[in-house]
Parts: sequence; structure tokens; C-alpha cells
Amino acid sequence: MARTLASSHDLLLGGRDGEVLGALAAELPNARPWPVELTDPQALASAVADVTSLDVLVHSAGIGTIGTLADTSVRVWRDLMELNVVAVAELTRLLLPALRAARGHVVLINSGAGLRANPGWGAYAASKFALRAFGDTLRAEEPNLRVTSVHPGRVATDMQREVRAAEGGDYQPELYLRPESVADAVVCAVSAPPDVHPTELVIRPTGAG
Repeated sequence: MARTLASSHDLLLGGRDGEVLGALAAELPNARPWPVELTDPQALASAVADVTSLDVLVHSAGIGTIGTLADTSVRVWRDLMELNVVAVAELTRLLLPALRAARGHVVLINSGAGLRANPGWGAYAASKFALRAFGDTLRAEEPNLRVTSVHPGRVATDMQREVRAAEGGDYQPELYLRPESVADAVVCAVSAPPDVHPTELVIRPTGAG
């Protein structure tokens, strides 16, 4: 995502690993690390204090834990909701003045699980349904902002490798979306003409049902 947006935007690279962020920022023009623990409200408030104008906010952090409802602990439910929903809502809330100043664009990297819940995916899907509801509400409450929910199918990432292991299946990256393709969809949304509001993008790997 950062590499795809780097040619057209000044970037704040958010995340908890300062070394990784610093190494990535060194590769990209107009990028700087923005280390912050997204689930720490005080750290978030401090991190956004100097951000006065923001034209694009991409929420791409998230975790995915699968399992039956009978086997899903309260800790898993809380961890999924905390990062996939609550952290998104709080960071967006804190950045609303900067987004309003720029008439900005909020992009929520959701999931196919935010459109359909399948067995074994209940807690994760619930967090993604909640994220979709958050986007819909934000769009209605902030008419001067654009808000886009992106719902990709399976993407060839380390997270997908862990998911396939939990499912007892093979990791076959050639059958999944490339991360770069998801980033291209985001660029398509944020570069849409001013009269276009791309509210929802659903993308699937070629040949997927």
C-alpha cells in the first residue's frame, strides 16, 4: 500500500514496529515513520497532535483468528474487536478535524468476511461486519468526506498463510490476490474524480466464485 501511494502522496507510515517503518520510509520518497500502538488511546492522541490536514487515511491494520463459536474465547473476541473496529473508530475520530480540513478520504480495508459469514469465521466476520457498519455511518455523518470500504477476497500475505494452516489447507499464493492488486484498488478509489464517491469495492481473485 505504501509503495503504491508513495509516488503521489506524502506518507505517514503507521504501525507499532519503528525499525520496520524506518526501513520502509528510507525506501520511499516523501515518507516518514509514524510508530504508534493503535490499541493505546493515549498513544494515538499524542501521535495525531501535529496532524492538521489529512487527505487520505487508509486503515489496513487488522488481525484474523478463525475457529468455531464454541471454541472462540472471550479474549479472541475482544482482541479482534479492539484492533479491527475500536482502534479504527478511535483513530478516525481523533483525525476527523484534519480530514475535514482537507475534505479527505477514509479507506477501510475490510474483507469478504465483512459481506458474508461462514462457519469457523464467526468472530472475525463479526468484526468486519462492524467495520462495514462503521464506514456506512461515517459516510452518512460526514458528507464532506469520502469513505470507501474495500472487500478483498483471499490475499497472498503472511496472515493468509496462517489462516490456511489453521484451516488445514495448502497455502497457494498463485490462487490469491496480490497485495499490490489490493493497493491498486485503493489508488483507484482515492484518485477518483471529485464528483465520484466510491463507497464500496469488492475484489476477488480471477476465477474465484
